[in-house]
Amino acid sequence: MSKKMLSLMVVGILVLSLGLVGCGQKAADTDKAKVLKIGAEMTFPPFEFQEEGNKEYVGFDMDLARAVAKQMGYTAEIQNIGFDGLIPALEAGNIDMIVSGMSITEERSKKIAFSKPYYKSGLSIVVKGDNNSVASFKDLEGKRIAVQIGTTGAEEARKIKDANVREYNSNSEAYMELKAGGVDAVVNDLPVNEYYLTKSGEKNAKIVGDIVNAEEYGMAVTKKNTELVEKVNKAIDELKKNGEYEKIYVKWFGKKPQL
Repeated sequence: MSKKMLSLMVVGILVLSLGLVGCGQKAADTDKAKVLKIGAEMTFPPFEFQEEGNKEYVGFDMDLARAVAKQMGYTAEIQNIGFDGLIPALEAGNIDMIVSGMSITEERSKKIAFSKPYYKSGLSIVVKGDNNSVASFKDLEGKRIAVQIGTTGAEEARKIKDANVREYNSNSEAYMELKAGGVDAVVNDLPVNEYYLTKSGEKNAKIVGDIVNAEEYGMAVTKKNTELVEKVNKAIDELKKNGEYEKIYVKWFGKKPQL
């Protein structure tokens, strides 16, 4: 075999190898594009949490997030991030979307883009069972109130006259402080408070007063990612039409959805 022929064969092999690497890289990029990175704060049952001894993230939001991702042709990759760190993580590009019981507010909408609402909620008060001095938000004036940092419950509590608002990283910490007598009340979303009373079996606590500030939860993305918002809205509509949304809702709340 001549040196010229040998050289041509070597060049051919190199070209073929580079072509295969290129194809492999494209396939890898395609696979990567199929992953939707979702951020959530995992101490917000029944929306997102971890059951003891289970590494998987569970809850209404988690089931719905996976269903939405699947409907769009993606695989959900869920990350546990502190609630006050979710928007910064989204803005930094560390995650593609927030699905974490996040209320759609005017202030948040200045920074991020929300999907259409997927859940309707409202704020409620939990006090000890023998506490008869608190029957409304008005009665919380001058009281010690536990809230989760970064939530609308925290925002509402700070509006109460002379209230001593104490912020905690998780809801469980807030409830523990109430149980220990360190605060007079916990302000949180109604379904979260209901779930706590039901699942914890706590007999010395109760929900009091009317539900205030009806809120709607939305999935959040960066403002520049309008295409993803449209895809998420379409997926939510499709899940409602095919019955999957109702199936997930009934699983976690035991009743049909309001939205």
